[in-house]
Amino acid sequence: MNENPLISIIIPCYNDAQYIEQSVQSALDQTYHNKEIIVVDDGSNIKTKAVLKKLEPKIAKLITQENQGQSKARNVGINEAKGNYILVLDSDDFFEPTFCEKAIAFFLENKDVQLVTCEANLLHIDGSVEIYKPKGGTISNFMYANDALGTSLFVKEDWQKIGGYDESMRKGFEDWEFFIRLLKNGGKCYVIPEILYSYRKRDDSTTSKANNNRYTLLNYIYLKHKEIYIADFDNFVAKLLELSSLQEKNRLKILKKIDYKLGNMILKPVRFIKSLF
Repeated sequence: MNENPLISIIIPCYNDAQYIEQSVQSALDQTYHNKEIIVVDDGSNIKTKAVLKKLEPKIAKLITQENQGQSKARNVGINEAKGNYILVLDSDDFFEPTFCEKAIAFFLENKDVQLVTCEANLLHIDGSVEIYKPKGGTISNFMYANDALGTSLFVKEDWQKIGGYDESMRKGFEDWEFFIRLLKNGGKCYVIPEILYSYRKRDDSTTSKANNNRYTLLNYIYLKHKEIYIADFDNFVAKLLELSSLQEKNRLKILKKIDYKLGNMILKPVRFIKSLF
């Protein structure tokens, strides 16, 4: 077994002039030295292209294509990768220096691992920071929610076997769907219990857009992988009822807030007149 395998870090980029330099630098700064960095310019604007041109001498390869979406950009980059291990990094996020070193060590020590991820700082636009701790686990942990970071280490051969990222999924949840296919025939996702990644929570991010299209995307995933949901039918129904109940509670909460505000508006002038007497 190669104790020092090549890791290919793939960074798709679309109009991220503000953050791409930090993202690439975090890949360059990895303490694990046997790595290559491939950036895929997915039809970015002129400002971003200028930054990428400046970064090109520092990386293994810069691939330029018309805008075709994140899944396509990832697949194109991975297809060009020479490494046996693949790490996909979003162009507005960044690693701590030891992620690759720690992730590859766990992969080499555990035969049943398909995916290695970590804990993360979620950086909100108001400056606040939230810690995210995915659970990882087997396919049962991934059927109803994604329990890993989109940026996780996996084997290129496994990516090939399952057909890569679904390029029809341009509105989000493509990471989650990819992980379902990666894990549904066995294997585990391991979470390094350290904060080794920082993820920017932006209003225009793929995740934010995915949440706006949540039910369309869930319908697609459930139907595409219906065999695993049919096999877990009782739990599937329970999850759907739980989701429906939560929606109803949120709806009633909103209505109560509206009723309170309307009531307060109507009663305010009455209380004022009453106070005069």
